[in-house]
Amino acid sequence: MSLFQQPSSDERKPLAARMRPSSLNEFIGQEHLAAEGSPTRTAIERGSLGSVILWGPPGSGKTTLARIIAHMSDAHLEERSAVTCGIAEIKAIGQAAKHRTTKTLLFLDEIHHFSRTQQDALLGLVEDGTVQLIGATTENPTFSLGTPLLSRCRVLALKPLSENQIRQIIERAQHELDITLNDQAIALLCRWANGDARAALNALELSAQFAFPNKSIGEQAVAQAMQRPVTKYDAAGDQHYDVISAFIKSVRGSDVDASLHYLARMLKAGEDIRFIARRLIILASEDIGNAEPMGLILAVSALNAIERIGMPEARIILGHVTAFLATAPKSNAAYLGIQKALDDLDEHPAPPIPDHLRDANTKRFEHDPDETPYKYPHDFGGWVPQKYLSEPNALSLPYYQPTDNGRELKIKRFLQQLDEQK
Repeated sequence: MSLFQQPSSDERKPLAARMRPSSLNEFIGQEHLAAEGSPTRTAIERGSLGSVILWGPPGSGKTTLARIIAHMSDAHLEERSAVTCGIAEIKAIGQAAKHRTTKTLLFLDEIHHFSRTQQDALLGLVEDGTVQLIGATTENPTFSLGTPLLSRCRVLALKPLSENQIRQIIERAQHELDITLNDQAIALLCRWANGDARAALNALELSAQFAFPNKSIGEQAVAQAMQRPVTKYDAAGDQHYDVISAFIKSVRGSDVDASLHYLARMLKAGEDIRFIARRLIILASEDIGNAEPMGLILAVSALNAIERIGMPEARIILGHVTAFLATAPKSNAAYLGIQKALDDLDEHPAPPIPDHLRDANTKRFEHDPDETPYKYPHDFGGWVPQKYLSEPNALSLPYYQPTDNGRELKIKRFLQQLDEQK
């Protein structure tokens, strides 16, 4: 149906609702769950999945997957939101299910809003199979749900959709709306959706309305729909990669002003703040490491904080951690160390583990009178010389060579002291 025709009652539904897949073959994303031949897909197709908790970010396909599960299991579907559903309603659903000849599937959205008492009302119904529960949540079920309910359900984790998967969804939706988007508009929608298919489709529909009566949608309409400025990133995405590259290299090079400049450009362009934070976490280990161990702690805390706070305040947190990492002493010694160890395993066979380091259970039936017993370092003041590699000369040691920068200088001196005592 064209956006510019008089809609029917069904067509008045939001685009995201109209585009909702009705089968696993149409379902985009979550290949670890929905790919052909995967255990979860096989269980869905056989109707033997059981009660599950779908845990994932908004727009990742939780509701769609629940409806597909209900359809494929030929079940009666009851959809409720935990925000408005109470214990009395849960009991009524259970009573009706007991008198129904077909399976009853209860899809409970936002299940993390259920109190422990409300969750307890579900236990018996799930336990005896009166209802098959599918709970959906954006919160970690380990913390938001009680152990009794979790023990009766499998937790299926859904991932944010990739930009390529969002692109596939947008390309389908263009036909539904009878419109076309230029490459830059598609690139902006894919990036700004942040893995949320619903957000992408809502923005696409609003963009089409802003562009009416023109059927060709450009980046200005998308920017207006998503209330963001048009970025200077080009359609091929070169600026996207160029700016993040310049940002990371500026932090690595300890130029705090350049680092904040490139951070500001990304924030102005509407870059995914989680993407920025993840790159800072990698940098904190790769380029700073033990020269300033607080760098990794601060970077991980920043990711947690911006996910809770969001923009525009997240800019303060990202500026904070960027300035810290840019001005921190630098060392890639730990990064080089693990790479060197991995290269050794590619080039040489792994030497046997010394007997005194092996787990006692794996050698409990062996007895070697000449075996050197394991020395517990704390019995010797915290350190004692003993062999930890059976064939050290066959390896490219040392792997880790700390620098003189920051706290790593202290580590270097400590290792030198140990060498002198060997």
